[in-house]
Amino acid sequence: MLTGEIRNQVDRVWDAFWTGGISNPLEVIEQFTYLLFIKRLDELHTAREAKANRLRLPIEDPVFGPDQQHLRWSRFKNTPAPQLYEVIEREVFPFMKRLGGDEAGAFARHMKDARFTLPPEKAGLLARVVDMIDRIPMDDRDTKGDLYEYMLGKLSTAGQNGQFRTPRHIIKMMVALTDPRPSDTLCDPACGTAGFLVAAAEYIADHYPAVRTDPALRERYYGGAMFHGFDFDSTMLRIAAMNMMLHGVEQPQIESRDSLSEDHGAVAGQYSLILANPPFAGSLDYEAVAKDLLAVVRTKKTELLFLALFLRLLRPGGRAAVIVPDGVLFGSSKAHRELRRTLVEDHKLEAIISMPSGVFKPYSGVSTGVLLFTKTDSGGTDDVWFYDMKADGFSLDDKRTPQAAGDIPDIVARWRDPAAERGRARTEQSFLVPKAEIAAQGYDLSLNRYKEIVYDEVAYDPPLVILDELERLEEEIRVGMVELRGMLGN
Repeated sequence: MLTGEIRNQVDRVWDAFWTGGISNPLEVIEQFTYLLFIKRLDELHTAREAKANRLRLPIEDPVFGPDQQHLRWSRFKNTPAPQLYEVIEREVFPFMKRLGGDEAGAFARHMKDARFTLPPEKAGLLARVVDMIDRIPMDDRDTKGDLYEYMLGKLSTAGQNGQFRTPRHIIKMMVALTDPRPSDTLCDPACGTAGFLVAAAEYIADHYPAVRTDPALRERYYGGAMFHGFDFDSTMLRIAAMNMMLHGVEQPQIESRDSLSEDHGAVAGQYSLILANPPFAGSLDYEAVAKDLLAVVRTKKTELLFLALFLRLLRPGGRAAVIVPDGVLFGSSKAHRELRRTLVEDHKLEAIISMPSGVFKPYSGVSTGVLLFTKTDSGGTDDVWFYDMKADGFSLDDKRTPQAAGDIPDIVARWRDPAAERGRARTEQSFLVPKAEIAAQGYDLSLNRYKEIVYDEVAYDPPLVILDELERLEEEIRVGMVELRGMLGN
């Protein structure tokens, strides 16, 4: 999460746009993001430059060529406002749009319609914003994503149309639980700013360094064939493409798709891993929903339709970690029950992590859980692992300030040691529930259905003892009042 100082710096940039006459929140976010991206390009080039100098080798994959050095943030940031505006508008912005080279690639495709909308008379505003952004530290890779999250939180529509990022520590937990590998083909069908894809790319690079050295793996990783994301919001697609490119994935398969519509274009069985936090609490008309999804579950609810989509997109043996609202776990409609039955009986439902309702504040207070399952088409559910997350490492109010401890390290540790879970009682924070019991409960997957609560026995004094104590207190009060009257009388 962002520090208070960085939040204040972002707020000042936002206020500068606002007072400068740029009042559309989406436009502010786009222009702000472009400038952050331009700054990060220079930082990436500087890092590669330092590495080359240290090894006394040529710069590997330089961002800027010898004749493009004037386009670097560090070179133009201190120029006077009119010249600054001219170099960004006429040279830096067009250069940014051409990054990635291939016009058919995701970055070039989504950046094609990108516009630098600040007019020339706002050159002074641009100079102020550049100066403010220059003071925001961007060395920590978590900060980049959290900046997007914080900016998106300023949208009045955030939480209604799904345009906010999943908290990065929750994303990292889900990635760790699924252990992405270089052989995986990953997909997020509601990718937003590509937070899940970025975290998965970081995890693979950290745990499987061969993706940097093996030619075939390197091509899959950096060429983008490993990473796929869909969204229908052009702003989110541009931010997602920039986010992936900043992490070295130059041609991610970030596509403009309405994942639930008839023309979603997704190929069934194409992916081995799905990580997602799809929009929920929405409803669609049957006519607008893809028929292949209605064949899995007939419903208008987006949270159920997305689960059906995940099952369609996964290949046999493919796994998923996805966030769902609690209603999916215990909803009583025919569609709810049938989808849960499908997960338990036709595939392998592995885990349900119940998260506290404050995880998505300040955007939403809805209670959610994480589903982990493997598509098998032939069953396989044995025992389902439940975990009651009580703290995620941040306060559960709107401020979401860091706390001393959280359950996420424990969740990952317990998940990786399944043998130790077999002896746990239902009173503990995690436990196993056999498939037969879940079926007997009508496939209810809510944690409270199976968790046992131990009540502490509290002993109270008998009523007569309590009355005697009250009389004693009243006598003390009476004596005290008499003494006080005597003091006032003197």
